[in-house]
Amino acid sequence: MATFAHATPERCAQLSGALTAASLAWNSNGRQDEPQYLTYTVTDLHGRTWRISPATNFQISPSSPQRIWQASCPALVTTTPILSARLVAEYIKNHPA
Repeated sequence: MATFAHATPERCAQLSGALTAASLAWNSNGRQDEPQYLTYTVTDLHGRTWRISPATNFQISPSSPQRIWQASCPALVTTTPILSARLVAEYIKNHPA
């Protein structure tokens, strides 16, 4: 069974901080108590909406335990690899128009 214990309050705070540092508008659905339902909605610099969710324990590489976030953008029909908080924020911020 998939678990989400890695989506801790500290890791959520890291993601929030990375999104803010990247000057991205974002909000969370506040479901940190049930991380399998946790999502962040981010608007990039081009006005596109991205959805960030924690990866399942099966998707996380033991060699990169900090990489727990995955983002998708329906407008671009794209999904990122599993990334760290900083890398997912940079990916969204720097994605071309």
